[in-house]
Amino acid sequence: MGKDYKLEKRKYVIGGFVLLIVLIYIIRLFNLQVSEDKYKENAESNAFFRKVIYPARGLVYDRNDRLVVFNQPAYDVMLIPKDVGEFDTLMLCNSLDITKEQLLERWADMKDTRKNPGYSAYTPQKLISHLSQKDYGKLQEKLYLLPGFFIQKRTVREYAYKCASNVLGNIREVNADDIERDRYYRRGDYTGDLGIEKSYEAALRGHKGVEILMKDALGRIKGKYENGELDESPVAGHNLKLGLDIELQQYGEQLMANKIGAIVAIEPSTGEILALVTSPNYDPSLLVGRERGKNYSMLVKDPLKPLYDRSIQGAYPPGSTFKPTQGLIFLQEGVITTSTMYPCYRGYVNGLRVGCHGHGSPIALKPALQTSCNAYFCWGFKNMIDKRGTKPAKQFDKWKNYMVEMGYGYKLGVDLPAESRGFIPNTEFYSKSFRGANWTANSIISISIGQGEVLATPLQIANLCATIANRGWFITPHVVKEIADSTIDKKYQERHAPHIKKQYYEDVAEGMRMAVTGGTCRIANLPDVEVCGKTGTAQNPHGRDHSVFMGFAPYHNPKIAVTVYVENAGFGATYGVPIGSLIIEKYLKGEISPSRKHIEERMLNSNTIISSGVKKH
Repeated sequence: MGKDYKLEKRKYVIGGFVLLIVLIYIIRLFNLQVSEDKYKENAESNAFFRKVIYPARGLVYDRNDRLVVFNQPAYDVMLIPKDVGEFDTLMLCNSLDITKEQLLERWADMKDTRKNPGYSAYTPQKLISHLSQKDYGKLQEKLYLLPGFFIQKRTVREYAYKCASNVLGNIREVNADDIERDRYYRRGDYTGDLGIEKSYEAALRGHKGVEILMKDALGRIKGKYENGELDESPVAGHNLKLGLDIELQQYGEQLMANKIGAIVAIEPSTGEILALVTSPNYDPSLLVGRERGKNYSMLVKDPLKPLYDRSIQGAYPPGSTFKPTQGLIFLQEGVITTSTMYPCYRGYVNGLRVGCHGHGSPIALKPALQTSCNAYFCWGFKNMIDKRGTKPAKQFDKWKNYMVEMGYGYKLGVDLPAESRGFIPNTEFYSKSFRGANWTANSIISISIGQGEVLATPLQIANLCATIANRGWFITPHVVKEIADSTIDKKYQERHAPHIKKQYYEDVAEGMRMAVTGGTCRIANLPDVEVCGKTGTAQNPHGRDHSVFMGFAPYHNPKIAVTVYVENAGFGATYGVPIGSLIIEKYLKGEISPSRKHIEERMLNSNTIISSGVKKH
């Protein structure tokens, strides 16, 4: 009986083992025939050729309906490796205007799975991209001599203006990561890279179509399958309308030529960005066509970093443009009133000294904004942080919360990639910096005037200016105004209001108006436009100070808020104010008045890169 039991048990073990092997084979067959596209493509490619029809990418217009980005036809040389027969190599090279060595190199790259992941002899592969119209014509008439070859029609971007590359971005060929993230893409497809081409890729790209063609036993195309009934037409991408005024953008880039820095102009009532200048910049057409790789490498190696968008990525000390935020906080917290006076003995003197230029003393808030008094805001900060009956850390947390509400310390959420958050320190930062020792307002006094650890992007400074212009609210800045047949994100329509009374914004706006009529921003005073402004001279430990300006106009019912940041350019009134005033005048008036042409000429022809110590190749 023991022997029979063992035989019976062995029978079940063997049966289970056989069943497991059968199950493994079934699962593998299922994967091969259903789940794995590779084998499916190989099988279908013997009888059918699924030709992708690429859609037209969405067009881009500026706020005044000027066409900014459009499409031009381009052609890629494609082939299905298994269908390629013998062909005249010299004839192909002559048609494409390349050498035999270049052809062999491209052929090897195409078959190299490290450079071309997912290579298959059964699926279409790209040999050469972006044929010119001339080369396309030469090759088209000889295509019948090239078995397995075909031409894939595409579109490439064309630019009506040689500006705004940081906003517009560009397109590039997809990589393995792109394909893994989004099943829409296949090898050889293109996707947005930088700017709105990247952030609005899903809207701009449209939907691909497909044409199903039949092949004979020799791989030759014999016509449409089912008379084209199963074909799918491509759907063009959505057109975009920008808030950008492309001529103002172009003018801003001209003013910033031979300078390092940024200009940001916003329409306060909508949050739409009117101009977003980073300097140095580059012609967007450099990153189109066969020379894209070489040109991109050149831009990457440029020591002035033209690919770095200083308008949204540059984190700078805001300098005295920070003082309006301090005035607003001190008023809201009851630390001061508009009549509160503080002394200025050529600076703040209270156990340490923070220097200031000469002006009347003591001084109240509005004249302090007018003259950009350092001492006033140091005293206000000390009286808030060192308030009796409280702890500096608790008061500082309250101060930081106001700063965050005003758009500092975190990304604003502009509809462009790679925005910087700037930096507003917190109590934990200072506790670590002082290694647990007690710290007071005097320990960190420099941040009250936009120095020390505080960093902000030009976009954040411009957003503050728009908030003051609106007397207490802002809409998240954005470059896209409309998407055809669609809607923009709701966050670009919602108002954000810091917990500060409207009247206090009125007081600060009046101080900024006084700065233009009789203070540090007098160059910005226009004869028939009421401009409000604030200068900034941001200390730079690595060289000359940075020249900064923020301003808005008109004083009532404002149409534009602007920030100018010029690196290593000295006082705010030297470059920041004149450039900012020219941007305001150009936008509101359409031209620069004859009496101010000398200012325009000086800004257009000046060069701060030489004096900054940065050398360009």
